[in-house]
Amino acid sequence: MQIISWWLGIRFWKRVLAGFVLGALAGWATGAQAVTWFQPLGDLYITLIKMIAVPLVFFAVVHSVSSLHGVQRMAALGGRTFLWFAMTAALAVCVGLVVAHVTNPGLGVGHLQMASDYKVKVVPTPVQVLLDVVPANPFKALSEGKILQVIFFAGLLGLALVKIGDKSARLRALMNEGNEAMIQVTRFVLEMTPLGTFGLIAALVGGYGFEKLLPLGKFVLTLYLACVVQIVVVYGGLLLAHGLSPRKFFRGVLPAMQVAFTSSSSFASMPVALRSVTHNLGVKEEYAAFAVPLGASIKMDGCGAIYPAISSIFVAQYFGLELGVSQYFIILLASVLGSFGTAGVPGTAIVMVTLVLSSAGLPVEGIGYLVAIDRILDMMRTMTNVTGQMLVPVLVAREQGLLDMEVYNRASSNLGVEQVERSAG
Repeated sequence: MQIISWWLGIRFWKRVLAGFVLGALAGWATGAQAVTWFQPLGDLYITLIKMIAVPLVFFAVVHSVSSLHGVQRMAALGGRTFLWFAMTAALAVCVGLVVAHVTNPGLGVGHLQMASDYKVKVVPTPVQVLLDVVPANPFKALSEGKILQVIFFAGLLGLALVKIGDKSARLRALMNEGNEAMIQVTRFVLEMTPLGTFGLIAALVGGYGFEKLLPLGKFVLTLYLACVVQIVVVYGGLLLAHGLSPRKFFRGVLPAMQVAFTSSSSFASMPVALRSVTHNLGVKEEYAAFAVPLGASIKMDGCGAIYPAISSIFVAQYFGLELGVSQYFIILLASVLGSFGTAGVPGTAIVMVTLVLSSAGLPVEGIGYLVAIDRILDMMRTMTNVTGQMLVPVLVAREQGLLDMEVYNRASSNLGVEQVERSAG
């Protein structure tokens, strides 16, 4: 018990960092065997996160819509949230294009081998994506983890509870209790994060193989550099413009950034992101419960903006093609609109690159050269996605008076998990 108490007494982000470092060492020491030995730990963690994500979103959205008093308030908040989603995505595309032109990732790479398992992704039409937001069977949407469909149904149910007024008092109380219960379950599951991080990183380091990175090392560095610029310069600048401390923001969202980098999944990171912006940064829970899950579905600055922009420059340089002003504009427009238009589609990054390259008239088969290093790219892309998904609710909450500045100014990285565990013991 003393060991457990000692472990729980360490700050959450330090435990996750320890899992990352130890996992990297274990993967390096065991080589290919790391996949067999440690991947199940990572898989168990991802499964646990997915287990809580859908019920957490459902109860949280129903509770938030009924608490924010219906259509007008949600429409105002939703409109401003979408606006910031689009503006930060446009900035991300510009960052990707500028950094790619500085580093020239498609020059001097020699002859590349296309991945044998690469298949061109089919990009759905905007009409089909819009229709897929509406669930034919809400229970099936819940069971299959289709977040956008869950948000749609939960939002309608929340509006219905507002409409029928006092008759829904008991059901609203039940939804509130369900929301509190899922928050508690989330705290328990988050204790698995260091162990899950250890398993995921160990399997990645042991099974990946350094030789895969060598031919496209410049592309990897370009993407990582662009994502750092987006996170530090763009996001930090927007926070300063809103009178908020970037240092406190990054301290508060650090746990979710760690999970995003390790898991390479916005969906898996969403419960941690929601907890980070509410508990650590003081965003009103009723708004965050709507904005964070929505962002996890459609807010993809890394996968949907920076990556397609850099990939476009890479493909053009590799094939010796010149890009005109109109093509740059198409890349910008397709990246911003495409991230909304491919919401909820599996393999968002590859779908987005396919959409942008085809829109700009560039060879789509160029994506096949990047598939071999996609896992390494996805770690940084996802961390950028999730950071942006947390930034926008903070900015909107600041503008709309939904941000508790006292909580924000004392931002921590602990998520409140340790206190819960100690009181339970």
